This record gives sequence, C-alpha cells and structure tokens, in this order.
Amino acid sequence: MFLLKTWRSTAFGIYGYMNFTKNGFLDHSKKFKPEDMQIQIQGKNCVVTGANSGIGYAAAEGLASRFELNYAVNVLGTYTMTELMLPLLEKASPDSKVITVSSGGMYTSPLTTDLQFSGEKFDGVLQYARNKRIQVALTEKWADKYKNKGIGFYSMHPGWAETPGVARSLPSFKESFSGKLRTSEEGADTVVWLALQPKEKLVSGAFYFDRAEAPKHLTLAGTSKSHDLIDSVIDTLHSMAALDP
Repeated sequence: MFLLKTWRSTAFGIYGYMNFTKNGFLDHSKKFKPEDMQIQIQGKNCVVTGANSGIGYAAAEGLASRFELNYAVNVLGTYTMTELMLPLLEKASPDSKVITVSSGGMYTSPLTTDLQFSGEKFDGVLQYARNKRIQVALTEKWADKYKNKGIGFYSMHPGWAETPGVARSLPSFKESFSGKLRTSEEGADTVVWLALQPKEKLVSGAFYFDRAEAPKHLTLAGTSKSHDLIDSVIDTLHSMAALDP
C-alpha cells in the first residue's frame, strides 16, 4: 500500500508539472480549434453556479457541528444542489448541463466510503483528493442514471492556478511554483468552454481538461476499480441530505 501511494504521488507530480502548469496550458492551447476561439453567446442561456474547485483546509473543520467542512462543501453540497435542481434541468433540456469542477488532486486517491475522514490525524490534502475523486465518480453515475433526461453531466479540472484558495491552503506549493501557476482566467477556460459547447460535441460522464477529454486515472495508480463503490457513497449522501427516496 505504501508503494502504491508513493507511486500515485510521484506519477501525479510528474504528470501535473508537465500538464497542469501555465506552460501546460500554453502548450495545450495550441491545439484549440479555431472555431472555438470566438464563441458567440447570443441566444444562449447560461447559468454557472459554484464554479470553483472547492476548499482544502488542512485541519478538520465543522466536525463539532455535523459534517466535516471540506466534505460538506465539496461532496454533500455538490450532490444535494445537483439532485434538487434536476427537475429544473430536465425542463431546460436538451440544453441543460451540469459541470462539476473537480481537481487534478483526485489522481492521488481512489474512491472511498470514508467520507468524513475517520483517521486519527486529519490530512486536509488527502481529504480534498478524496472529495474530488467522488465528484468525478458522481458525474459518471449521473450521466448513466439520467441519460434519457436530456441533461449532460461533465467533470473537469482547472489545472494549477494561482488563486487565493491555493495561497491559503497550500502556501508552500504556491511558493515553490511561483511564476509557473496558471492565471484564474486560464483555470476557468475549460468551464466556460464546456458551458458553451454543443452537447453533441461532448461526452456525458467524461472528465475534461484544457478543452479535451482527459483520463480519470493515472497508469498503474490502482484507482479505477474503486469507482465500483459509488452506489454505496450515493446511498450515504442521499440519507445525509434527507432527500426523498
């Protein structure tokens, strides 16, 4: 298990440095399609809410109330809001989409049913990675479950962008990658692109990065089979959110 975790971290670091930085964006943007560079929004309705990568506090917050804060925002809140909006999204079909902003950090963790981090020593970075993995698996499940509802479901990640959240949660990371992180605009690029793309050009349930479908698992990271746990995770989420059966 230790070797597997080490491999995930190493592979993530190398893959991330090559792809998630500003240089990665500049390299990938050379492949953007010319017809996508000047997208017209006239006649289109687009509402984007909660379009951020979430939080990654390094200490467990909120446990004294009911839900650990990272989990409450990144997972339970995402699930509850999406499920409650489904009737409205169905009415807006076939143009409606759900775009969940995940993170490349999810590559370092398999899916787990330990939603609120039961370990003795809380690890905010690991909890964040787990939260982001759940978002990707949820997107897969929604796409399959509601494929006949006319709603598109997509997850994506913005790369390593210089934001106040990164500065607060990962100050050493920000310092180490000074001058190499993406701008907020570069990080938001794929969210906007997904929102405005015709659905027939996209794959519902897919994970996107820099305007292209991206892998959900790194080679030999041992995370792909863990998505089999998503039904159990959803049962727990549904109960915690107190949604109707």
